[in-house]
Amino acid sequence: MTQLHNERLCSEVDDDIVVFAIGMRINRLWKVWRWLPVFLDMAPMLREQAADPSIGMLSTRFMFGLRNIGVLQHWRSTGDLHAYAHRAGRSHVAAWQRFNVRIGTSGDVGIWHETYAVPASAMESVFVNMPAYGLGIVGTLFSARGERASARKRLGRRRAG
Repeated sequence: MTQLHNERLCSEVDDDIVVFAIGMRINRLWKVWRWLPVFLDMAPMLREQAADPSIGMLSTRFMFGLRNIGVLQHWRSTGDLHAYAHRAGRSHVAAWQRFNVRIGTSGDVGIWHETYAVPASAMESVFVNMPAYGLGIVGTLFSARGERASARKRLGRRRAG
């Protein structure tokens, strides 16, 4: 079971990281035969990433909505992310090719991604009554008190250090 931290914590990450958000939007709910294969293509990629820490993926979290299904990830670098996405033999290349053949620009299913390269000095986080989550997995957890008590203090501390 995941350890719950019943206190106010923050996380500090020593190195720059990449925040990568990727997902799909089901535009035509009734066309299950169109969007379900796109959804199912995500699992092999996530298993592949989790099984090989050397690729640089640091953490993964799912995001679900009525029509939107997404994943929020932290990566070591944009180079690592790009190398994974384009490496022959990895799941992503085949999934992207299948999407373009099956769906293309039909409008049945949308896909999206956003990439943010974040300097260590520009990150802050807080967690209350949570297991390690997001940056709490990637970095080191500290009590969110004193010089770490507020977002402004955490960011100022990181920029000054």
